[in-house]
Amino acid sequence: MRTWPMRTLRGLLCAVAAWMPVSAGAAGLDISKLSSNLDLASLSDADLAARSITVFHMGKVELTSGRIVATDPLVGPDRPALMRTVVPGDYPVALYQAFGRIAAASLRVAEGKPVRWELAVIPGQDINALKGDEFFGYPVDAGLGSYMDADTYGLIQEREQQVRIEKASADINYYDDVLERELSANNDNYVMHRPISGKRGNVAIFWSGWGDGSYPVFWGLDANGRPLVLFTDFGVTENADGRHEPGGE
Repeated sequence: MRTWPMRTLRGLLCAVAAWMPVSAGAAGLDISKLSSNLDLASLSDADLAARSITVFHMGKVELTSGRIVATDPLVGPDRPALMRTVVPGDYPVALYQAFGRIAAASLRVAEGKPVRWELAVIPGQDINALKGDEFFGYPVDAGLGSYMDADTYGLIQEREQQVRIEKASADINYYDDVLERELSANNDNYVMHRPISGKRGNVAIFWSGWGDGSYPVFWGLDANGRPLVLFTDFGVTENADGRHEPGGE
């Protein structure tokens, strides 16, 4: 289990307020109220800098099947893929940093500014079943988020088996035995992790802003419903602005 500096009560409450939806119900989910940070995915680097947000382009994630998994890679690497798929290929991942934290992450599928957004869901999740302040997000219990292809889980299992053989032990910890060194090289903020050297299929791993919790993922779509970007909001900012902390004086 990873540990992070103690969060203040005020900071925790601000984080919760930033990503809790205002309204959702049988009539449909109001995405504009669920997240005020969606514009981060469309602003230029210069516009982001003007809002005191630093964008870091961490490289491309290899989607060998086009079935995307958004998850805490240590808790749920076998999480079901999102219902909406993309054409297999290599897609760039960007991280948005504010107040010393990863505020959000995006996976860019195609160029363009989304004209509408939808909550990304996995099989069995029905947006119309949400009530009140409910939303679907993926659970984080190791302080990490990620994007990867569903097929990459098999490579993670292969890497785990390699480590078991190397250690001559069935008792391994993927973070301690594999990821810690890679992440520490980037101040524990991110890594483009390749489970098996020489095999296509990597994992874009990044610090999940406030650490543990449950975080929503959104699809940004064009006028024809074509996906342009996948966006994860970690609730560090409000209104896509890093100049003032949420709830600050």
